[in-house]
Amino acid sequence: MELTFLGTGAGTPTKFRNVTSMVLNLQKECGVSWMFDCGEGTQHQVLRTSLRLSRITRLFVTHLHGDHLFGIPGLLSTRSNHGAELPLTVYGPKGIAEYIQTSLRLSESRMKAPVTIVEIEEGVIFENADFSVEAARVDHRIECFGYRIREKDRPGTLDAAALKKLGIPAGPLFAALKRGETVTLPDGQVVDGRSFVGPQLPGRIVTIIGDTRPHPNAIRLGKDADLLVHEATFTKEREDLAVDYGHSTARQAAEIAKAANARRLVMTHVSARYQGEEHVLLEEAREIFPSTDYADDFLTVEVERKRTLRTEETKNIVE
Repeated sequence: MELTFLGTGAGTPTKFRNVTSMVLNLQKECGVSWMFDCGEGTQHQVLRTSLRLSRITRLFVTHLHGDHLFGIPGLLSTRSNHGAELPLTVYGPKGIAEYIQTSLRLSESRMKAPVTIVEIEEGVIFENADFSVEAARVDHRIECFGYRIREKDRPGTLDAAALKKLGIPAGPLFAALKRGETVTLPDGQVVDGRSFVGPQLPGRIVTIIGDTRPHPNAIRLGKDADLLVHEATFTKEREDLAVDYGHSTARQAAEIAKAANARRLVMTHVSARYQGEEHVLLEEAREIFPSTDYADDFLTVEVERKRTLRTEETKNIVE
């Protein structure tokens, strides 16, 4: 699981930062990728990476400001022209359907693969066997959402080597033992599968907060997150501007991460006034939350899995 930042600037594109977009690469987990926001020029940014538009199956939009959605019509059109066959679902606030449908209709763009648009409310907006996505409102100048992506826990690793030493062949018996079942072998031995399966692998949590002033929902969505992405448009000296424009300072983003007990904070949506001086944002945030970085365009962050260790070795049980 990796998160690639395609655009990290605030408001308008610059020579150094494009406007907001990021992609959660889930190729290893389920063979697809999910995009979060799609500012102007996002498809050009994708061309400079190894990401494939055809593998993006979900697009989550935080809010309807242009620097977060002006790239959607072009991206959808190019994705279709490239022959993408996988359906795409777009999630966003009320109004996202009208924006996309009107843009595609007026430009006579035809979608070769199905595009579904879901106008969201708070709560779990997507769930399958592997992941869930929860949305909650934050505090911007217009309706804006944050997203919590939770990977579900996975079974531990089966100790195949130990089973083979017992003469148990790979196949259906391995599958039953991995599920923690007890099986009886042809020679009468009874084997408890729970003794051959390692600790459950905890799912990872990624939280992406849209443009916002500090808000309790950012803490709730970010609780125990392995990676929290939060905007940090200004430093604390410009807190008045942050309040006026509905944004956060680097210090406030760090306070959110600390309150949420996140493992790592990556700041984005950086004002152009800090170009070349991003270290002031970093220093301000790290005073509160040391595990902080800021994102440049094309930064890729690996979301590491928590390690669950046995408190004591469990002996194999063979009767």
